[in-house]
Amino acid sequence: MSALVFPHTFVPWFRAVAPYIHAYRGETFVVGVAGEAIAAGKLPVLAQDLALMHAMGIRIVLVHGFRPQVDEQLRLKNHPAKYHRGMRVTDAVALDSAQEAAGQLRFEIEAAFSQGLPNTPMANATLRVVSGNFLTAKPVGIVDGVDHEHSGFVRRVDATAMQGAMNAGALVLLSPFGFSPTGEAFNLMMEDVATETAIALQADKLIFLTEIDGVHEQPDDPASPIDTELALADAERYLRDWPEPRSATDRGFYLRYCVKACRAGVDRSHILPFAVDGALLQEVYTHDGIGTMLVDEKLESLREATSDDVSSLIALIEPFEREGMLVKRDRTEIERDIDHYTIVEHDGVIFGCAALYPYVQAGTAEMAALTVSPLSQGQGDGERLLKRIEQRAKAMGLKSIFVLTTRTMHWFIKRGFQVVDPDWLPEERKRKYNWDRRSVVMVKTL
Repeated sequence: MSALVFPHTFVPWFRAVAPYIHAYRGETFVVGVAGEAIAAGKLPVLAQDLALMHAMGIRIVLVHGFRPQVDEQLRLKNHPAKYHRGMRVTDAVALDSAQEAAGQLRFEIEAAFSQGLPNTPMANATLRVVSGNFLTAKPVGIVDGVDHEHSGFVRRVDATAMQGAMNAGALVLLSPFGFSPTGEAFNLMMEDVATETAIALQADKLIFLTEIDGVHEQPDDPASPIDTELALADAERYLRDWPEPRSATDRGFYLRYCVKACRAGVDRSHILPFAVDGALLQEVYTHDGIGTMLVDEKLESLREATSDDVSSLIALIEPFEREGMLVKRDRTEIERDIDHYTIVEHDGVIFGCAALYPYVQAGTAEMAALTVSPLSQGQGDGERLLKRIEQRAKAMGLKSIFVLTTRTMHWFIKRGFQVVDPDWLPEERKRKYNWDRRSVVMVKTL
């Protein structure tokens, strides 16, 4: 039954998606798809989701992998697949198998984007797919005494030609193959191709659709929840502590490419599970997403407050207190509670803040004094503060956070908060609730 039959759910949902449609129109996404996703039969829905994203104005470069397809070709030829430190050793037989697999996959991908059956997501879609020799490669050479033969790395990406194809409205399709200036073919890794392409294009997002769910909040506990937003500094620390990944399912395999991209200027890198239907759409068009997003947060721009910040915090908060949007706090209170505050700082100026007051016995915490300067509103600082407060609360083992608000209820609703009765509040906080102010109590489960 069509979602249009239920306007009370469809209309609010579509309106909630609209800000993301506006925000990403004209942006460039590089999407790397593991060959395992195609082997698992995910290509038809992937093509539908990418076509939908393209229709909403996103410029897309699609890089496909083919590890299982090449291994299958080698199996049919009774030739062993050889790997060293997670990279294929490409002898002459493996090179032929890779060329056969790439040709077949390119044919299947182009066919998937050419569908247009009525009453399907591809109806009325007109999406041209452009592929070509956009990559120049170089050999891996001999590593640890092992000659990788026809395995290679990306030497150069023809970003200008790709931009031209995308400017003409096409989706660019890249196979993990490159050629040297002398015409020699090299088998490349999808992850290397996608990363180097994202860097060359200075893409807005690098997205990997993978066999794994993402990075866990407690990296050593695979049963812990997925960390939906991971700071670059934390990711680099993990990679230093973890053993070198040898296969795509090892911890850190995709994360190291995300780190490299973010270090080279790509704003956001994502690791998504292809097993989840619509993972791409959920990650791009919803607030919480579905996998792990790696963010290059500069340490000086998002941090916990110190006593040196008290005067700046007061100057930031006071105008909102005068307007009645925030509860009045005196200097003594802010000085006493300064370690509860997180701030956003640009070039030494504080543009936003939020405080976290835990109620450990109740398993919850209050987020208070969420403030963003009018000079910085609309740039995502409020969301960054909310994410950091959520991370701090999770680190304390808390199950939820709550806010009291009089004017910004809709902002919190869009970010997963729900209205509850004031009686929900922990007893200690309930005693301080101002019934004259009639603040709305809103809760978000972590």
